[in-house]
Amino acid sequence: MNYTLHQLQVFLKISQTRSITKAAEELHLTQPAVSIQLRNFQDQFDIPLTEIVSRRVYLTDFGREIAEAAEKILNEVYAINYRTMAHKGLLNGKLKISVVSTGKYVMPYFLSGFIRQHEGIDLMMDVTNKLKVLESLENNEVDFALVSILPDHLKINHVGLMPNKLYLVGCGFDAEPGKVYEPALLKELPLIYREEGSGTRYMMEQFIDKNQITVRKKMELTSNEAVKQSLLARLGYSIMPLIGLRNEMVNNDLQIIPMTGLPMITTWNLIWLKNKQFSPVAQAYLTYLNKEKDNIIQERFGWYERY
Repeated sequence: MNYTLHQLQVFLKISQTRSITKAAEELHLTQPAVSIQLRNFQDQFDIPLTEIVSRRVYLTDFGREIAEAAEKILNEVYAINYRTMAHKGLLNGKLKISVVSTGKYVMPYFLSGFIRQHEGIDLMMDVTNKLKVLESLENNEVDFALVSILPDHLKINHVGLMPNKLYLVGCGFDAEPGKVYEPALLKELPLIYREEGSGTRYMMEQFIDKNQITVRKKMELTSNEAVKQSLLARLGYSIMPLIGLRNEMVNNDLQIIPMTGLPMITTWNLIWLKNKQFSPVAQAYLTYLNKEKDNIIQERFGWYERY
């Protein structure tokens, strides 16, 4: 047999996601590249590793045994790498962060400088909706989580990063110059929502409920990017975080519709469990963040203050 560590990594990711497409996304590879690696790996065994049922990938009993072995092998490889870096006196290990979907426009900028300083650190950043982010934090699967709404049911510590501003946004609205519209306008507009469990949806529903508005029509989409593209296609309007709309604002592709009670403002917070025992990597990152966050905001988010 002549399988590679890369093939083991690809096969393990497929076993975890049960999808070649999702595995490709998480490994930052193309789907054909993942399919080729899986085929080359399978060619080294006489027994099938996987089977396809309703377009989903399932492991055979033999495939599950190989996946378990692959995970053990890869963990040992990581351990060797970490020990090598430690002997060089360099910071090494994994930094695990779960981020709400809109946070993908924020968190990378607060990580890049730290990761560049420490080449021995492996970053694992999961981007998903608020419910799954809090679940991974509660299960102690991550060091930190980035949220814009602090959870009530968890005992946490947190550090505030920057404001999260939500405006009513759309395309082609014939606004009167200087006019600030009342929330009742939302009764007349087709509205686009995020999915259940999204923090953006929670904030939008809070605003609508507070103003006792009955929505005429709504569409539900599962990502901010999908909502943004629907706004650009003039399918409706939405209350959205400004942070993900930089290019659209600069190019005047989308417009903010001034409305009483908006923007809604929360704070992007990096949170962690109150009794969390930090690894050296996690502790070093928190120290870095407290020292550098103001500089990062000034350098990377100057445009944000204009709105």
